[in-house]
Amino acid sequence: MISAGDFKNGLTLEIEGNVVQIVEFQHVKPGKGAAFVRTKLKNIINGGVVERTFRPTEKFPAARIERKEMQYLYNDGTFYNFMDGETFEQTAIETDKVGDALKFVKENEVCKLVSYNGNVFAIEPPLFVELEVTDTEPGFAGNTAQGASKPATVETGAVVQVPLFVNIGDVLKIDTRTGEYLSRV
Repeated sequence: MISAGDFKNGLTLEIEGNVVQIVEFQHVKPGKGAAFVRTKLKNIINGGVVERTFRPTEKFPAARIERKEMQYLYNDGTFYNFMDGETFEQTAIETDKVGDALKFVKENEVCKLVSYNGNVFAIEPPLFVELEVTDTEPGFAGNTAQGASKPATVETGAVVQVPLFVNIGDVLKIDTRTGEYLSRV
């Protein structure tokens, strides 16, 4: 059990049947009355953020979130299929639960499946991926006065803004958290 007086950013708790993560917290001691803890809580299942206050003596159980590395195999249209590298057990996850998490991930790459009580609620792709450019406009010399960029489609179908010197066939390093081009490989 974790008391409200011991809250920290990033802590995951079970509060009133919901699994929440502390985004922000602040201990407040008004001149009159009892102290309290003001928090911003993010529901990790549906992504909603709420603000709540607690007495410092209130206690809540810590939520046990599991992160398991699994290999992304393929998408069959309805499900994304993953395989555990140790047991070779396969897991299928509905497309709506995955969202845009895998837009920069190729088949056979390793991702982390994040679950609570065995229910997967998020997928964490690798932080950086290397993808080949399959389509982009040619860049023209003298067009770079303001550090211009152009859209490029990579092999997973995602579109990334890249500098003008990038051509079809180039392999790019991309940050999956922001979707930004980092460098050519």
